Amino acid sequence: MEPLPPAVIATLTPKDVKVRFYDDRMEQIPFDEATDLVAISVETYTAKRAYQIATEFRKRGVPVIMGGFHASLCPDEVSKYAESVVIGEAEDLWEQVIEDYRTGKPKRFYKSETRPKLDGSIPDRSIFQGKKYLPVHLIEAGRGCPLHCEFCVIQTMFGQTQNSRPVEQILRELHAVKDRKKLVFFIDDNVISHPGRAKEFFRQLIPLKLRWVSQATINAAQDEELLALMAQSGCQGVLVGFESMEPKNLAQMGKQVNLRSQGGYEQALQNFARHRIRVYGTFVFGYDHDTPETFEKALDLSLRHGFFLTGFNHLTPFPGTELYSRLEREGRLLYDRWWMDDRYSYNMLPFKTLGMAPEDVQRHCVLTRKRFYSVPGILRRSIHPVNRFDPYMFMQFLSINFMHLVEVNVRNHYPLGDQSFQGPLLEVRDT
Repeated sequence: MEPLPPAVIATLTPKDVKVRFYDDRMEQIPFDEATDLVAISVETYTAKRAYQIATEFRKRGVPVIMGGFHASLCPDEVSKYAESVVIGEAEDLWEQVIEDYRTGKPKRFYKSETRPKLDGSIPDRSIFQGKKYLPVHLIEAGRGCPLHCEFCVIQTMFGQTQNSRPVEQILRELHAVKDRKKLVFFIDDNVISHPGRAKEFFRQLIPLKLRWVSQATINAAQDEELLALMAQSGCQGVLVGFESMEPKNLAQMGKQVNLRSQGGYEQALQNFARHRIRVYGTFVFGYDHDTPETFEKALDLSLRHGFFLTGFNHLTPFPGTELYSRLEREGRLLYDRWWMDDRYSYNMLPFKTLGMAPEDVQRHCVLTRKRFYSVPGILRRSIHPVNRFDPYMFMQFLSINFMHLVEVNVRNHYPLGDQSFQGPLLEVRDT
């Protein structure tokens, strides 16, 4: 999908600065193209690749700025490979960053002491022209999440807070959407964090006749008025983090909202289905109380309730999170920095598990995924009333699920970074 952060940065950049955007996932980066400054957004999984890209530019004498989640959680590490590091959100910092580079007085670190207001300009999507992204419009209505899940980078980054954009600005952005047939994805980590505000927002969406999806906690299913407004405003589905079928795991990870769900998962899913709201369920495996039966329970729930999609994910301790700190204290981390270790590859669990061996958790994640996205699994879910009542969404269901069927093994043991990169990473010299 199109990445919104670069479009936000493009909007924040002074108009007399020429901007070009390259997406390393889908195109070659022209390292020899003349440029004065490079900005790279870094996540933990992309850190090694980001440092490789930075090395190529810095070898050519081009200074590099890095920001994003990993840069905010590991600023000292990131500062080894970039002239400047933006810690946290850029809205209140970016203009100063550009000015400092104009005057030749850049700082090593830029950090805002408070969270910014999200009332700036609409993201500049012109930087996406010519790139073949999925036909989904990404819109940010709010940023952050008030929940306290120990594995979550979001709550670590934003301190369990959520900032919302002015509704009028979101509506202007939506009115600018030319192709109303495309899905709108509100990328909020929890679109119903503040139910009263969410209800008013959904009421204002109704006249737009959108088809939209987002992410929400399971307690949304306990509010009939909220569900009705979601459906009336065009909600086609929500990603819900069920995380685990084991209450002890939920308690350990701090997902208390799931433990408080009235009637449990079964009642919540019946409520979603009654309002014809599809569910993209996600589960995380590797907590201390997981067993092979935990996978079976998650698969059974997903099949019986006709989940549109399901993520059967391995637990990953991201640096800066409470999970990472706890595993470090307990001496359970298998690598110093798994995201930089050549022995690590995607789908591996980089820590010592207690309930099951790490390799068994990994194997069960893949096997459960294969069963869910098998032809029988897809056909069984396709006839669920929530998936087949809308012809447009039914075709989306089939195309997306069969895509997952083909790609179920693609990322298993996928290496981090570009394996063809030659030479050491170039570190910044202290002056």
